[in-house]
Amino acid sequence: MLAIVNPAAGGGRCGKRAPEAIEVLRASGVTVEVKETRAAGEASAIAAEAYAKGQREFVAVGGDGTVHEVVNGIFPQALTEGRARLGFLPLGTGNSFLRDFSKQGAAHARHALLTGMSRGADVMRVRHATGELFSLNLVSIGFVADVCVMANRVFKPLGPAGYGLGVVGQLLGLKSHSFPFRVDGGESWNQPASFVSFNNSKFTGGSMMMAPAADVLDGKLDVTFVGALSRPDLLRTFPKIFSGTHVHHPAVRCAQGAHVDFEFTQPVDVMVDGEVITLSLRSMDVLPNALDVRA
Repeated sequence: MLAIVNPAAGGGRCGKRAPEAIEVLRASGVTVEVKETRAAGEASAIAAEAYAKGQREFVAVGGDGTVHEVVNGIFPQALTEGRARLGFLPLGTGNSFLRDFSKQGAAHARHALLTGMSRGADVMRVRHATGELFSLNLVSIGFVADVCVMANRVFKPLGPAGYGLGVVGQLLGLKSHSFPFRVDGGESWNQPASFVSFNNSKFTGGSMMMAPAADVLDGKLDVTFVGALSRPDLLRTFPKIFSGTHVHHPAVRCAQGAHVDFEFTQPVDVMVDGEVITLSLRSMDVLPNALDVRA
């Protein structure tokens, strides 16, 4: 296995904990090669180079951002050149994707690596004006992306609690937007929105159940559309995301589909697997059962 370690993940906690976690694997007979990242984007470059040389077993050691980078190093090569398998040592901040399978975090991930546990997973592909990227977790625009910016810039050392503080901080500048898009060629969703999330898995921000009906192997993305809300209403509703009951609010609309066409006229901040990127979105689709995950 090639373990790609982001030592800066989790406010530096990953760098301190990763050596022991990897030695546990080695002591159990797992052969592990380790490469550390030193800058943003390097995990993708390491994964892409290794894949091109024939590597097919990867372990993302870090948080959601590390997983995102490794996935984007494996793809799009894995679509035509052979299936890859991705394991996890969740030592970063969010670690959202694994919560669809277990609340045991690192213990479950280590068990999956040691026992060879594996299952298929869909991957979302996002096409934008200058290329494409891939997502294992979710893609969100609006308030959620704004919260992620604040959480990453100001509250990163606090771990998952930083997302909650980011919510409070962004409430002061709350505004609705128009994010027109179509799901599977249907009607245009162009109503004012607080935020919209396109989900492959259920959780974000560690334990926020953004899309309670999502299934990582159903060949569909789950849309969570939250219409315009006042500050008090959003403040009352947002905590319900931890139980998934926010979807019952009258302003929330949910759907499933395999393809989304965006009708945006300008770039927007997009939260992809816990990282925010400014993109001119064009479309999104699902790559069914495109990756094996040890989870």
